[in-house]
Amino acid sequence: MQGKILLVEDEKTLAKALKFSLEKEGFAVAIAYDGEEATSALATDPPDLVVLDLMLPKLDGYEVCRRLRRTSDVPIIMLTARNEDIDKILGLELGADDYMTKPFNMRELLARIKAILRRTGQLDAGGRKMIRMGSLQVDLIRHRVTLEDRDVPLTAREYALLSFLASNPGRVYSREQLLEQVWGYDFCGDARTVDVHIRHLREKLEEKPAEPRYLLTAWGSGYKFKEA
Repeated sequence: MQGKILLVEDEKTLAKALKFSLEKEGFAVAIAYDGEEATSALATDPPDLVVLDLMLPKLDGYEVCRRLRRTSDVPIIMLTARNEDIDKILGLELGADDYMTKPFNMRELLARIKAILRRTGQLDAGGRKMIRMGSLQVDLIRHRVTLEDRDVPLTAREYALLSFLASNPGRVYSREQLLEQVWGYDFCGDARTVDVHIRHLREKLEEKPAEPRYLLTAWGSGYKFKEA
């Protein structure tokens, strides 16, 4: 299974068609037909990604997104029937990761879902579920990192950065490449934010952060995860 998706869409014909296509790709799919049903489903059975329509009965997609972001960093792709910049901007400001305007191409939606799941570290390019390096384990399904059998508390961005590098051991990535892969194509901040997150990860994972075993610096080039 590639992951669990909550599809929040009140057009039942479209919802069932999307569910069928996603399940063919190996995803487990649950459907919520209104905003209240969505918030209940999110609380009781958290998914790996949410596909969220904006125009919903009871609670609209904006409110669902707002409530979800109070407690979760689960990726959200918003669907809107209106091709207006203000709708997209508001959705992104509330915490959505991406948006698509109806009608859309199903292949493009699938590509975006897979890209976001890879970027947030829920699946690596090879479809692996667990990465092990010595006493460090990265569970790509449960978003759990353990070191010597102890849970390591990470922020969502720290986890995404670690899981991306660990999924590509030995490969050097520049700051700009990491910003694109982990923060996303629309990130406009300082590239040095990568250094800050690497430092925080080393403080949490390394016995001697100044002499790292896992997250290595390639001087003048960027960072890499230790190759087995």
